[in-house]
Amino acid sequence: MGRGKIEIKKIENSTNRQVTYSKRRNGIIKKAKELTVLCDAKISLLMLSSTRKFHEYTSPNTTQKKMIDQYQRTLGVDIWSTHYERMQENLKRLKEINNKLRREIRQRTGEDMSGLSLQELCHLQENISESLDEIRERKYHVIKTQTDTCRKKVKNLEKRHGNLVLDLLIGSSN
Repeated sequence: MGRGKIEIKKIENSTNRQVTYSKRRNGIIKKAKELTVLCDAKISLLMLSSTRKFHEYTSPNTTQKKMIDQYQRTLGVDIWSTHYERMQENLKRLKEINNKLRREIRQRTGEDMSGLSLQELCHLQENISESLDEIRERKYHVIKTQTDTCRKKVKNLEKRHGNLVLDLLIGSSN
């Protein structure tokens, strides 16, 4: 007796949907393996479930990259070029930022100042003054914290000393 036909629509029950996905995924992979063996076909499968689990199958003696490259050559498209161009633009932008920051560091250490105008020199002086103020503030905060900690330790030691002296006096009077 054959199986009945089912209506092809989304399975609403998530457990049933996941079970069906798993079974059909295994069936597709089995068919792909059979096609590879029987017909010497190169096959590449990529699957991403609704739960974000990734599954793949690639025929032996090939890779996903080789398959994508073959796909591009066959269709005459280059799916990597736009991604490569974006990466190149991002690299260029990051290099510009890096160069700017390196120039600022050199200027703050007194180097590479020959091309600066009077206004830029004044701005650099303001930045250095602000940085010094911030460093002083952090330094004073650290010193204050250390001083407070030492005062607490001294008070604690004085209290312990007083208790020891008291214990000594009480012990010697008995």
